[in-house]
Amino acid sequence: MPHYTHSLAWLLGLEGVALLRAQAGDDVGQHPNAPDSPDFIEARIAEIRSLVADPALLARPGGTVGHATTRDGYAIWAERYDDPGNPLIEVEEPVVRPLLDALPVGRVLDAACGTGRHAAYLHTLGHEVAGVDGSPEMLTHARLKVPAGEFKEGALDALPFPDASFDAVVCALALTHQPRLEPVLTEFARVLRPGGQAILSDIYWLSLYLGGVASVSGPEGTRAMPATRFLPSDYLTAALAAGFTVVSCHEPRWGERAGGHGGPDAQRYCPEAVRAACRDTPALIVWQLSRPHPNGDPS
Repeated sequence: MPHYTHSLAWLLGLEGVALLRAQAGDDVGQHPNAPDSPDFIEARIAEIRSLVADPALLARPGGTVGHATTRDGYAIWAERYDDPGNPLIEVEEPVVRPLLDALPVGRVLDAACGTGRHAAYLHTLGHEVAGVDGSPEMLTHARLKVPAGEFKEGALDALPFPDASFDAVVCALALTHQPRLEPVLTEFARVLRPGGQAILSDIYWLSLYLGGVASVSGPEGTRAMPATRFLPSDYLTAALAAGFTVVSCHEPRWGERAGGHGGPDAQRYCPEAVRAACRDTPALIVWQLSRPHPNGDPS
């Protein structure tokens, strides 16, 4: 169902998160040596009073955010998805790329490959690359990046590839769009050869509440794409049920970034609050999984 949003409510929510973290004793204020200083909390209270009295913010109308399918959303995003400045990609690649570097050269599936960001990198490492995505527009870009790759349109829970046809599967920033993890992880296990690895990255559920729900704008207004709030235990449960063993799990945090977090309104009205809300909060979760050999050896 569509949901109602208001910019003032968003800003007050950021203030609230910052205050909750300060109340819990987190070192989120401007003064790293004084996490329990009253200055930070008093500044937030004063800022809240200013926000709720701001005539420009009060005069802004709220709006209804509708829903877009991933196919519709990524059709709009395809032309600008590779533009620099995507904060999730900035945090993800320093964690995922070393895992890709360590893969033995072989045949790798980039599941939900999008524009071929990871497929192109894997190709430079000498891998034979295939990709699957539900967006024809994104696949057009992937094919241009990796002409030698095999790219197919398809769904993550029904991969258009035979059993045991890959040495590794990579899936980046896409699982949140799925209603359930179990069918997808089962498919990843099916197409992997024994001893193969799956490297998965996804937005952290807390980041979805800090503005991380992907949305697109167009003639129909703002529409949000599906964003399931998977907990770490949800990934673990699905991975074990699919027969994987866990090699490693990473939760890279939000750090400082040029321009700050939260977008123009947050940076204009409450930059310190959004900084505190995001500081050291996990941005992503990254899993390295292995499909064991029949003899039980996970390597």
